[in-house]
Amino acid sequence: MMKPNPKPLQVKFWTPGALLLAAIAAGGGVAVLARYTGGIGYVSNLTDARPWGIWIGINVASGVAFAACGFTTAALVHIFGRRRYAPLVRSALLTALLGYTFAVLGLLVEIGRSWAIWKPMFNWNPDSVLFEVAMCVMLYLSVLYIEFIPVVVARLRSATAPRGRTGALVAAAAQRAEAVAVRVMPVCIVAGVVLSCMHQSSLGTLLLIAPTKLHPLWYTPLLPLLFLVSAVSLGFPMVVFENVISHRCFHSRPNMNLLAKLSSITVWLLGVYVALKTGDILVRGTWKYFLDGTFQTNSFLLEFVAGAVVPWCMLLSGKIRRSATGLFTASALIIAGVLLNRINVFIVGYTPSVSKTAYFPSPAEMLITAGLIATLLLVYRFLVIQLPVITKAGEGASW
Repeated sequence: MMKPNPKPLQVKFWTPGALLLAAIAAGGGVAVLARYTGGIGYVSNLTDARPWGIWIGINVASGVAFAACGFTTAALVHIFGRRRYAPLVRSALLTALLGYTFAVLGLLVEIGRSWAIWKPMFNWNPDSVLFEVAMCVMLYLSVLYIEFIPVVVARLRSATAPRGRTGALVAAAAQRAEAVAVRVMPVCIVAGVVLSCMHQSSLGTLLLIAPTKLHPLWYTPLLPLLFLVSAVSLGFPMVVFENVISHRCFHSRPNMNLLAKLSSITVWLLGVYVALKTGDILVRGTWKYFLDGTFQTNSFLLEFVAGAVVPWCMLLSGKIRRSATGLFTASALIIAGVLLNRINVFIVGYTPSVSKTAYFPSPAEMLITAGLIATLLLVYRFLVIQLPVITKAGEGASW
């Protein structure tokens, strides 16, 4: 079993790619400023009839799904005792933390009165699914930050240890903080899994109150279960995707043996999702829409076939699971499939009868989303350079 030995990466922060991300983030910042000075209507194509756009479909719903890698990996290592995957936990945790932070920032842009986002903490509505989602996301984001404390403390302790008496005092305080965090960690891990399962499914429950607005291809009583299972099946492909990309960018080699074994679990998880989705199609008879040739039908087929069935068939091959290129491709298809599913449910398939025109995001909407993603990537780069997050399997090419 590989012993985790994460270290800060000895690379420079500013590269041509980082500069490009900074430029996109700056453009997004200008669009956010325009949103807050001119209002949502000034920068978006949202209307009273179509109040949900890419800020919900991508920033929130997809961001939360992508962050499922945190609780799935933590559960695998700390609850199910698969310690061999411990080297992957910190990077998955960081991805989840940034994913949920990204979702909250997207909400701050999307909701009309963002300064009132704290009110659900004191004005409870237990009959509301959205209230449950808000509380679970808030609590789980807090849990993620607590779980990340040992990573920060480890860096702080190593950085201050050689600096005389002051450094020793800081290191001692950091050690005590780490000891407290370690004691509460089992509770945080279990709470994280429970909270994640609750709101991952509840995001699907939101659409159950709109049977006349959501296309029959997506409207199903199984929608909460499908949202939960798709998020769980996305967790490990997200770990693979993040590991291969980050090691490629930082000129090291990912542990393909570990990632291949992790992907063998995805075969079962994604297989459950494909089976549930196929059964739902057959039982409800929605296969009759497949020959309609509409944009909604084509988008559904692309989501399900290219984003679920094809990568599942790919992962059945041991040769593909042992190949960095093959494994990365299959993981990218799964990620794209879940992303398209959330966009389909919240945007493409959501067509209220009172809507006069079809919704398409404005340039400012797309710029804000791109700016948030670019900011997230820059923060990720900064943190893995400064903190012991990534465990290197060895130096060399990734592919």
